[in-house]
Amino acid sequence: MNVTIHHAFLPHTDPEAALGFYRDALGFEVRNDVGYEGQRWITVGPVGQRGTSIVLQPPATDPGVTDEERRTVLELISKGAYSAITLATDDLDGLFDRLQGAGADVVQEPIDQDYGVRDCAFRDPAGNLVRINQLT
Repeated sequence: MNVTIHHAFLPHTDPEAALGFYRDALGFEVRNDVGYEGQRWITVGPVGQRGTSIVLQPPATDPGVTDEERRTVLELISKGAYSAITLATDDLDGLFDRLQGAGADVVQEPIDQDYGVRDCAFRDPAGNLVRINQLT
């Protein structure tokens, strides 16, 4: 039995800003862009890796979510305390320079961690934490 990760979900608060980060700065391809009732769900993923995607979704759209809960979720997203994802690359310094040059919000410059990983971190336009590990 083979089990893989097919979709991961991250909230976005501005679809165009999300595209600017994930498509334009990271270089992911857009696989789907669906609008419904004034909202957008955008599926992106690394070129050549069709089996793994990130769905950028409007936050707290469930009909059972109250206005107060929606405000809380949006506040947590903006603080970077709601969602996170870890990516990996074979050129951490090069990708860091590209993202920084594109104006991405730097949280941590590339560093060798005590636990054996070299990584860096950014926040996407919604505030989601995006960590990037160096592949060894």
